[in-house]
This record gives sequence, C-alpha cells and structure tokens, in this order.
Amino acid sequence: MKFLLKIFFVLTSLIGITSKTEQVNDGIYARSYVVMEQNSGNLLESKDCNLKRSVASVSKIMTAILAIESDNLFNAVTVGEEIKTIVGSSLYLAEGTNVNIIELVYGLLLRSGNDAAVTIAKNVGGSIEDFVSMMNNKAQEIGMKNTVFSNPSGLDMYDEGNVSTSYDLALLMRYCMNNGTFREINRTQTFKSSVKGTWSNKHKLIQNYEYAIGGKTGYTKKAKRTLITSARKDDLELIVVTLDCGSDFAFHKAKFERYFASHTYLTFLNKGTNYILNYEIVVDKEYGIIIENLKLKNVTKHYQINPKNNEVKMYLVFDDNSSIEVGRAKVITFKIN
Repeated sequence: MKFLLKIFFVLTSLIGITSKTEQVNDGIYARSYVVMEQNSGNLLESKDCNLKRSVASVSKIMTAILAIESDNLFNAVTVGEEIKTIVGSSLYLAEGTNVNIIELVYGLLLRSGNDAAVTIAKNVGGSIEDFVSMMNNKAQEIGMKNTVFSNPSGLDMYDEGNVSTSYDLALLMRYCMNNGTFREINRTQTFKSSVKGTWSNKHKLIQNYEYAIGGKTGYTKKAKRTLITSARKDDLELIVVTLDCGSDFAFHKAKFERYFASHTYLTFLNKGTNYILNYEIVVDKEYGIIIENLKLKNVTKHYQINPKNNEVKMYLVFDDNSSIEVGRAKVITFKIN
C-alpha cells in the first residue's frame, strides 16, 4: 500500500504569503507593542516587544485563568479582610459578602476589580503569596521568559508591580483564549451581578468594535496605559498588546483593520475530524497559515499523508512550484473511508 499521498486543492481567491514584520505605528506612539496571530502564535508586527515594564491590570488575565482552571470556579467564598489593603479600581465588595468565584472573575475582567483579584487569590491559592507563586509557575509553563508577577492585581505603588513584556502578554492572552470559559467571560459586554448591580466591560473595543472578542485594560502612573485586545474576522484571529500607548484603543483598531483588509487565514486541518481524499484524519488542534492577499493569484494546499508514522505534512505551493511548509500534524487516528 502506498502511504504517501499528494493532494492538491487550487484556491480561486487572491492570496499570498505573509510579509515580514512591519514597524508601522499608524501615527500613534506606543512604547512597546505586538501583533500576534492566535492560531500559530506567529508575531506579525512588533516594537520593543521584549522591553520589561510594569504592566498594571492587564496582568489580571493571569489571575482569571488560574481561577478558571482551578477546582474552585463555581464555589461560593466569603470576602475577607484582605480587601482592606485594596486601592484603585474596585467592585466595592463588603467584607463578609458571599459570592461565587466565577462571579468574581467577571468582575475582575469586566471591571478590573482589585478586591476581586485578592479574594480570588486567597481562595484559589490558599494565600495571596501562594497564589503569586502559581502565577509565576504558570508564566514559566506558557513560556513567558521575561515576566515576574508580584501580586494578583497589577498594582505597583509599593513595589515594581507585575513586570512583563508585550510579547509575553500576547503569549498569555493566546493561552487564555484557547480556554472556552475564559473566552466567554472575557467577551461579555455586561453582566448582572448577584451582589453589586450590573457590570459593564471597561474595554471600549469590546463594547464598540464588532470584531473584538476579548481583552483587558490597565493603567497606573508607573505603567501608563496598557491594553490587550483579541479580535476575529472570518477565520483570522489576532491579538494586539500595547504598553504605554496613550491612544491605545485607536491603535488596536487600526492594526486589526489593516490586517483584516490585507490578510487571509487559510485552514489546512480543523481541530477534530477532517476528510482528506480517502482518509478520515483526527487531530487535536487546528493547523493553518496567515497569508497576504495581494501577492499571488493562485496557491495550492499540499498534503503528504503518512499513516505509518501518524503524520501529515502540510505545504503551501506557489505557481513557480516553490513552497512553504505550514506544519506537521501528529494524527490521533487515521481511517480509510
């Protein structure tokens, strides 16, 4: 039996290969920023993306994902005396209030509640100090090599705060957006709380930009304005992170609009079951590539399927027969139809 098959699908739309990283700031100053593609994690554009800075409340997405991944998400907890030390953005919870942790996560992401952050930390980590250790361990797991967390909120009046980079924060957001519960909470525009009325999301793009699907705001005097946004149009999903950008909402929208107008995401394998020629192929994640629209008239998807090695190699092939390897998928199961 011949295990190596070459299968071609000719695209009718105008598509091309992603250009090298640009350094365009859309007329708005940003001290540090990145544009990252969600599926691959490829960095499309950046400026000083490894610059370490205090990052303020955008670090709360780490607090949120640890709560979501814990066994305590739907548990009721009692707000304790830890909130007495809180300053700045708050849900204004009263000590002794009983509330579910998932509701605190909504307050954390939508309203940036520092009281929600410390309450989550104490009840998920056992203590705030142990929770901070969890934050730093998770950062290492994700690959955030230039990040050190000092607290669950991002406050930096009494120390250096949470120090990270725009690139590391994009890695964190990418990780979080792979979690369905985080994604659902983070894109919420308004949430009716059982303890404190209705909370509206502070992130203006989530409220007003049709393609925005998640993000987090932040500000301290030391960090200046910090912002993370995820947006999706058709199959193309992007993450933009800015540190110290005064007109950050406009900056993010401009980046999204540029890439959505000029690039296309081409899927090779969907997560789950795929049918390629006579094979049913099951993979545990999506495989694809972001490509620039105007470079070539026709490109070809090329698959090399080898059931003996449980592998599918994927290529993008051009008119001149040159090619780019998109990836190698480890297949869970092969089945001949």
